[in-house]
Amino acid sequence: MVIKLAPDTYQRIAMAIAEAETRTSGEIFCVMAREVSSYRDVSLGWAAAAALILPLALIPLGMDPSWIPGLADAWQAAHLAFADVAIAQTLSAYALIQAATLVVVYLLTSIPTLRRRVTPRSVRQARVRRAALQQFLAHGLHVTEARTGVLLFACAADHQVEVIADEGIHSRVDPDVWAKAVQALSRGLKANDPVDGFETAIGLCGDVLAQHFPPKVFNRNEVEDKLIVI
Repeated sequence: MVIKLAPDTYQRIAMAIAEAETRTSGEIFCVMAREVSSYRDVSLGWAAAAALILPLALIPLGMDPSWIPGLADAWQAAHLAFADVAIAQTLSAYALIQAATLVVVYLLTSIPTLRRRVTPRSVRQARVRRAALQQFLAHGLHVTEARTGVLLFACAADHQVEVIADEGIHSRVDPDVWAKAVQALSRGLKANDPVDGFETAIGLCGDVLAQHFPPKVFNRNEVEDKLIVI
């Protein structure tokens, strides 16, 4: 997925983080992902299910090898002497229909728009959250001095947003507090204005951090103020 960002996107978000962190000793980091999974396993699951079910559904309709050109000879199949041939042809027809169904459904569900519709929301949420946790750890937000790192993560392909707070702040703040930040970032993405969404969410996270973790005398910046796009 192509993410179109204005030339000043990175600077604006870095400035928003820097401003928010003047009010707190906490750390804020932003990540935007084009996609977190190809979901090929989901497409394969739908294709396998269709390949199993569709041929079975055709049996009550009188599935016959003659449906597939060149596979069966109706005159031969009508004779008892050719019963074994008829069985083999029927099994071959069944296998060919299964294979064709598998390929067609897999290709259809690989189309990005359709793939997102057939992938259960719970699966997309779980994979976005897993990707967010990986980024949280990869950028050292879990090793800040007071364990007050906060990650704002957005996935463009899945239209999903995650806010992850380290245990230092998570243990002292009601999880519902982060809902406003999630909503702000989601609105920005839906409006095709991710920068505004990030800026608003950063400000809200800064407010929460400032309430519980005011700035220290020496307010060291432990995590770089930036947005990364992956």
